[in-house]
Amino acid sequence: MANQGKSLDRKKLLSDPIMITAIIGIFVFLLLFILYPLAILLADSAVVETKNPAGVSEKALGIGNFIRIFQMTNFRHAISNTLWLGLVTGIGATVIGFLFAYVDAYVDTGSKFVSKLFKVVSILPVVSPPFVLSLSALFLFGRTGLITRGLFKFNNVTITGWPGITLVQILTFFPVCYMMLKGLLKNIDPSLEEAARNMGASRWKVFTTVTLPLLLPGLGNAFLVTFIESVADFANPMIIGGNFDTLATSIYLQLTGAYDKSGATAMAVVLLVISMGLFILEKYWLERKSVATLTGKASRGRTLITDSSVRYPLVTLCVLITLFVLGMYALVPLGSLFKIWGKDYHLSLRWYHYIFKNNGYRVFTDSILLSLIASPITALLSMIIAYLVVKRKFAGKGLMEFVSMLAMAVPGTVLGVGFIRGFSSGLFHTGFMSGLYGTGAILILVFIVRSLPIGTRSGIAALRQIDKSIEEAAYDMGADSFRVFTTVTLPLIKESFISGLVTTFVRSITAISAIILLVTPKYLLITVRINEFAEKGSYGIACAYATVLIIITYAAICIMNLILDNFGKSKSTVIEE
Repeated sequence: MANQGKSLDRKKLLSDPIMITAIIGIFVFLLLFILYPLAILLADSAVVETKNPAGVSEKALGIGNFIRIFQMTNFRHAISNTLWLGLVTGIGATVIGFLFAYVDAYVDTGSKFVSKLFKVVSILPVVSPPFVLSLSALFLFGRTGLITRGLFKFNNVTITGWPGITLVQILTFFPVCYMMLKGLLKNIDPSLEEAARNMGASRWKVFTTVTLPLLLPGLGNAFLVTFIESVADFANPMIIGGNFDTLATSIYLQLTGAYDKSGATAMAVVLLVISMGLFILEKYWLERKSVATLTGKASRGRTLITDSSVRYPLVTLCVLITLFVLGMYALVPLGSLFKIWGKDYHLSLRWYHYIFKNNGYRVFTDSILLSLIASPITALLSMIIAYLVVKRKFAGKGLMEFVSMLAMAVPGTVLGVGFIRGFSSGLFHTGFMSGLYGTGAILILVFIVRSLPIGTRSGIAALRQIDKSIEEAAYDMGADSFRVFTTVTLPLIKESFISGLVTTFVRSITAISAIILLVTPKYLLITVRINEFAEKGSYGIACAYATVLIIITYAAICIMNLILDNFGKSKSTVIEE
């Protein structure tokens, strides 16, 4: 019977040319733009350069690069620092992200304004470059900070090091967890929890025995994404890290400071092994806990919690976090208006005049255009991959899921080196593919590759909650795979699709580590300009760029949410009719 079932699935797949084309196209994309650059990096890390007795350089395969980097004391410290930082950041960001998502989906805050404020604040750290948050932390808690120096008169106290990195990374990455968990919480049928309550279970018992088990895959995904984002981040450690070395900064400095490409790629392989080990553990642990909790439209809306013993503590905690985040980000526009931070606090628009007189408009138009191109491609591609992985049976399905996750396990700077090596020399040193280097196309491809894992994981978590009988009913009525995906599946995972679209846009327009080595004078990007001026100590100019960037990103988010919400409603109406 099992063999007959597999044969039937195979025949059904072969009779669907759209599905076959999608599978082949996805594999070609993953091969060219994920596996190939990684293969180039692995090859470089295994090539050891030595000199023969005559003084002539020779290359040979071996593990000499790995032996050399593990003999570096700083690198060994960087490994332990990275693992500790990733663990603390992952737990902190997941907890805070879940708190905001739970309050949004389950608690009556008593004010629509408060609910909207929570959503705005939870997205705010995502829409600005991460190193800008580091600057805000230095403005508050640095040696000349408003709190450490101005309020408490501490001359030798600073937040640089692991406390500062942990703070800014949690504030930067918890909105990603919020966006991933919000849709999952809203998709849980309230009748499941109400049934337990009617049987006499307390609210805490219902949460621990019903709600939490249903969310374990989503929580695991959120932690995984945050952990790998944390260990791969180099912008925050570079700005606020001080002497606290991480793997990402070690790789970057080894590459750009010591010009040691083989050593940097060997360090990247170590980081890749750590990240993939976590991914494999999460995958096989959560596979056994996946359940179907969404079987169509919910019977009715959820009754929000009004119990003061639950409502007041949760809302108060969110308000405190909200005020802290708002205080942090208020420093960005203020910093752009002050003449010199810490010395001259007179208000001035001089920095805005400067950025718009010096290629300002081109900086913003280039960044917006490239991000707008990458966003819908990534969102749709990630949903297609998630659909194939969860809802279809074919040879290589596990490989497709595994490869689509690899990009978030690689530091952005190292991925950039892989693209440079792969498409300016390597196998594609001539022909059409060699022309990618130095163009906007290679920047768009990096944006897509870097954001693809988050959208895919979000889509997989959402699709695993949809009972397969819904789509089978559409197939039985004669619909092909394309029509089923666009009219049944995609509307049901609308929030995950929107999350992927918005996340890709903000990650692309605020990206720095993945493209700082790929961008050329042909394209001026906002984050690269911010990084340049921040390194020079021109914080006013950096804050001015960041302020305009936040405004542009927020406007784009509102427009995209409005369009996609109307699109989803129209499709839902068709399904109901």
